[in-house]
Formats: sequence, structure tokens, C-alpha cells
Amino acid sequence: MPVPFRFTGEQEQWIRPLLEASWLKEPLEPRILGYAAEHILPRHKEEVRQYKEEIVRKTVEAVKDRLTREIIYWDRRANELKAQESAGKPNAGINSGKARQRADELQVRLDKRLEELENERRISSAPPLVIGCALVVPKAIIDALSGEVARQITTVSPDERARIARLAMAKVMGVEKGNNRIPRDVSKENLGYDIESSAGDGKLIFIEVKGRSKGTDTVTVSKNEILTCLNKPGDYFLAIVIVDGDKVGEPVYIRSPFSIEPDFGVTSINYNIKELLAKQKQSRE
Repeated sequence: MPVPFRFTGEQEQWIRPLLEASWLKEPLEPRILGYAAEHILPRHKEEVRQYKEEIVRKTVEAVKDRLTREIIYWDRRANELKAQESAGKPNAGINSGKARQRADELQVRLDKRLEELENERRISSAPPLVIGCALVVPKAIIDALSGEVARQITTVSPDERARIARLAMAKVMGVEKGNNRIPRDVSKENLGYDIESSAGDGKLIFIEVKGRSKGTDTVTVSKNEILTCLNKPGDYFLAIVIVDGDKVGEPVYIRSPFSIEPDFGVTSINYNIKELLAKQKQSRE
């Protein structure tokens, strides 16, 4: 099941014009019912018919096989008993009349069951009914309206993103060394952070480095990175580095930036950089 996307306050402004669209103000139920009757019901009815036809066919074969064998048995038994009675050797347990009655009852039962199964082949659909409505706004539309996709795709190529990531890593490694710590690049190990840094006393801090081009509003964080942060409270830092061409800004360290575990099925979350930086400012105050 798809996980619902939760809009931030800033993103909600982009969907307001969509909610004011003229087609949303028109009576939608007749259009929905008309579409369902023309496109959905016929297809669904045919699917049900094929499924039901196969079940009925198999059931008819099984019923005919079982009841016909019983009818043949009791018909033959009635004839045998009739012959014995004509020869003056009646059966004490059952007579030919009862055997014949049993064969006739089975024939009636077979005819009735086959009629019931034939009726099951006749499938009709009830009129469609609207029980609820929902407006689904794909996140891609929000990104397009806000210009986020345009910025991230058209102005930042994969090669450029890789270059920015290298510059950001180099900058943070240099800052760590300048602070008399011993950093180790573990970005290839998928640990949920990029750098392990030690002050020499054995205590480690864990740094996830995010390099972003100037003007980018969001930073994407993986579920693994968020869970790692929650498992290492106080020792996990998100370092944001803004790169403008060849100019690399000073890293901004945000201690324990994440406080809520992602919902089930979520693989990554976009965070607003300004909000993350504001959180770091508040923690210092």
C-alpha cells in the first residue's frame, strides 16, 4: 500500500490553486457514475463472468458425474429387483418400487441442480454507487509547481552532484582535522553516516555530510540515516555544506537532527534546509 505524503506548511500553498480548480466545483458524481458505467463495470462484469463460468463448468461436470452414476445404479437395481419379484423371489430389504423411486428422485435432484447452476451463469451488474471521494495530488506535481524538480534536475547534473559531494566531504574532513580530531571516511560502507571522527580518547562522533548547491531548498535523507541518528543520540551530526561554483562554504553541524522514525514503507525524506538550520540555532540558544 502506498504511504500518504504529508505536506509541509510551505508545500500546502502550492496545492491551494489546485483545490480552486473549476472542475472541482462542478457536480462530480454524475461524471464518476457515467465513467464507471461505461468503462469500469463492463470490464469487471466480464472478469466475474469468466471466473464464474469456469466454476460453474467444473461444478456441472462433478454433479453430472456423481448423480448420473447413482441414477444408473438405482435404475439397474430397480430392474434387477423387478425381475426377482416376477420370478417369485422378492427382496426382503427393498423392493423394485422403492429402488425406482430412488432413481426418479435422483433424476429430479440432478435436473434441479443443473437448473440452479445454469441460473448462476446469468450475471448482471448493479448500478454503480459513489461512497466517497478523494483528491490525490502526486508529490511530483508539488515539486514541479514549487520549482524544486526544475532546480534539482535541470541545473544539477549527476556529475555536478558528485562533484559537490566530493567537495563537501573534503571540507568536513579538513574541519575535523583542524579541530584536532581523527576523521575516517566510511561513506562507501552504507553505515548511515559518512565520517567517523575521534578525538583520540576512543570516543567517536558520526557525521552525515550533505553537500548542496547554492539555492537548493531541500536535503534528502535516507531512512537508514535517520534510524542511525536515533540509535546514536548526541553523537550523530548532520553536516550541511553549501557549494557555490568552486567556493565551498563552512559546514554547519546539526546535532541529532532527526527525532521521529519514518513511517513504514518510507525510504527517504526531504527536509527543508532552512528549517534544519533554524533547529540548530534554537538548540544553541
